[in-house]
Amino acid sequence: MALVALLDSNVWISAFLKPTGPPGQVVAGWLRGEFDVITSLPQLTEIAQVLDRPRMTRQFAYPRHEVERFIRLIAARANIVTISGDLRACRDPDDDEILEAAISGKARFLVTRDDDLKRDLNLIKVARSHRVKVVSVRQFLSHLSRLGRR
Repeated sequence: MALVALLDSNVWISAFLKPTGPPGQVVAGWLRGEFDVITSLPQLTEIAQVLDRPRMTRQFAYPRHEVERFIRLIAARANIVTISGDLRACRDPDDDEILEAAISGKARFLVTRDDDLKRDLNLIKVARSHRVKVVSVRQFLSHLSRLGRR
């Protein structure tokens, strides 16, 4: 059975901006086939919108076509799930869509850099009830290493 994870938008964005950092290592592991990824159309839209912000493109100096290529890569290789947007379990309503996609896609891990998400007790409770573990990037990399996938 394949290991399935949902990478929070902040992980994707960090990987795009710094491919050699820990989030980039997670994405590289996915591209090597170490695990499967779940995403949703709203998440892909969010990633594209954040990377398209003028201040982001000015600060990090990347061309628009690189963002489009990155989004196409995720869309082509990830398992895209449909979400209803009806889940209400998180302190931050934006996190509800991420949690719903993880649950809908039967992800085993929700990998995030968001400390608030990792401390949201109701989110963690709902995630656990669906066998989804909320972990940091480093925790996920350690898990992959223990499995011999790194």
